[in-house]
Amino acid sequence: MELIDLRSDTVTKPTPEMLEAMARAELGDDVYGEDPTVNHLQEISAEITGQEAALFVASGTMGNLAAILAHCGRGDEAILGNKNHTFLFEAGGISALAGVHSHQLENQPDGSLRIEDLQAAIRPLDAHFPSTRLICLENTHYRCGGTYQSSEYMRQVADFAHARGLKVHLDGARIFNAAAALGVPARELTQDVDSVTFCLSKGLSAPVGSVLCGSKEFIHAAHRARKLLGGGMRQAGILAAAGIVALEKMVPRLGEDHVRARNLAEGLSEIHGVILQPGTPATNMIFLDLADDVLWSAKEVAEKLGEQGLLVSAVSERGFRLVTHYWIDDAAVDKAVTDFARVLA
Repeated sequence: MELIDLRSDTVTKPTPEMLEAMARAELGDDVYGEDPTVNHLQEISAEITGQEAALFVASGTMGNLAAILAHCGRGDEAILGNKNHTFLFEAGGISALAGVHSHQLENQPDGSLRIEDLQAAIRPLDAHFPSTRLICLENTHYRCGGTYQSSEYMRQVADFAHARGLKVHLDGARIFNAAAALGVPARELTQDVDSVTFCLSKGLSAPVGSVLCGSKEFIHAAHRARKLLGGGMRQAGILAAAGIVALEKMVPRLGEDHVRARNLAEGLSEIHGVILQPGTPATNMIFLDLADDVLWSAKEVAEKLGEQGLLVSAVSERGFRLVTHYWIDDAAVDKAVTDFARVLA
């Protein structure tokens, strides 16, 4: 049985062009800074985000943690949303490994943080308090439905922070989805922040890796943090080669995933027992709930769908997240709708 996997865009496998590029990659020792393929990936990553420099890292979690280590000292405080990926899903690394205290604010439905809340969260200069150093944003925002922030909002927060001597780090794991939804170059969303991490192995289909971008001074500090975290890789160009293809070939086609997400949502909306969450899909993520008259839990429905060859994520007792990506075509969308209708009939 051929599986249709809508659990996440992390399940994407490298394209044939990526595999060929990996096999032919020119390699060196990246710890010495001598891997030409890694260096090229870092150069184009800095350019595409409007930053001075970049650093190839093993994962988005490592990139976010390295950024916070570079921006903050032990006992400093970072302001972030209560639905931020770094707060919820990165094993408490900023506290356990960086010694950074987190100040959580309520994310608005679109994933943003209110400027008024940011202002109120900044600590006074007092020996009793941790020192506020950093604001962390997320774009697109996973736990807020794959929503995205505009370039105007990103600039507003950056200006607010810089006027108060604070830095801004952006978890831009899916920043290219945000750019595709807005119809703007990614750099319009990233050039005003002090650092940004983006993921190569989600919707861009590379097998491994993320890139952390910022100023030359910041990347120098982040490079040391990467080493501290065990992230120094040697002939990493074999991985970076797929990342280069991802940036050159996969970024321009992300809008196709958004169209298929809308088509899938439209089909699911016509099925009795399915309730789409408001505003879904904003990008390539669909969030839906089961109606009260459906007797099964989301986990039970997911198991029944799996028997049909359709893999979905149950993210709550009654809710699902479905994510479109490069390996989901129109036929897969049609089958997903058919399978949901069959299981819920």
